[in-house]
Amino acid sequence: MILVFFLMSRVAATLAVLLTVVSLVFGLIHLSGDPLAGLVPPGSSLAQQDSIRRQFGLDQPLLSQYGLFLRRAAQGDFGDSWRARRPAMDAVLTRLPATLALTGAALGFALLLGVPLGIVAGVRPRGWIDFLVGLVVFGGQAMPGFWLGTVLIVVFAIKLDWLPASGLDGPGSLVLPAMALAAFPLAIVVRLLRTSLIETMRLDYVRTARAKGLNETSVVVGHALRNAALPALAYAGVQAGFLLGGAVVVEAVFAYPGMGRLVLQAVEDRDLPVVQAFVVLLALLIVAINLLVDVLARWLDPRMRFGAGAPSGGSA
Repeated sequence: MILVFFLMSRVAATLAVLLTVVSLVFGLIHLSGDPLAGLVPPGSSLAQQDSIRRQFGLDQPLLSQYGLFLRRAAQGDFGDSWRARRPAMDAVLTRLPATLALTGAALGFALLLGVPLGIVAGVRPRGWIDFLVGLVVFGGQAMPGFWLGTVLIVVFAIKLDWLPASGLDGPGSLVLPAMALAAFPLAIVVRLLRTSLIETMRLDYVRTARAKGLNETSVVVGHALRNAALPALAYAGVQAGFLLGGAVVVEAVFAYPGMGRLVLQAVEDRDLPVVQAFVVLLALLIVAINLLVDVLARWLDPRMRFGAGAPSGGSA
């Protein structure tokens, strides 16, 4: 019953978020200037401008345009791309697999490297290993993705000629952009897991596990890590959305054929249907990822699963 109520409340929240995003997209695009500006050829007469305005429905009152936009958006219809002359959502969905592959690779890099580094630093804080991990953390937070991407291209693609510098031609093309995209979330995962693990290792149930004669690996992996991982897990869900949005810049640096590169071109061309379809799809993906993270968090932590009445202190 609790699970059903949780899912119903999250579905309602999801619909509210999507309605808010759709409305903001529509409003901000119209506040940014006349949508017709990117369509009218230089020197067009007023008659030509009026004809183009009628063709794209921009001659209707703003409230009528908004109502039509909501009805179509509810069906996943954002109209045709003003440049490509094809459904805007189809144009975005065509690029979605490439962006998901890049985002998944970046998140994989962040977790595969960040979790072991966070555990090592959290189990033995204030040592030389913790110091070296701290350098990695500060470096990842300090380096912008576009700058790191350029450095990676110069070193690994141009100087060493190990990996492709641009495009998407096999798994090797994912390595450099994924590394550039993963640097910041990797640093935060390490910091969160280290801090949480240091606090968890001081709790009573961890001392009890040690008193039972369990070795340190069993204590850390079997007892402390399960609770200590919750903040990092929550952050990973947030960062999945950040990575989808942050991929825009990285895709431009590496000429990667994903949604980000498509929407940058759409913004430059003022191809508003494509921009609207991209933002709404991105919001839907972020909401879905956060719902999945909430479910995983409740599975890991019985206190979240059964309510506040559950005993505190972690799992023994």
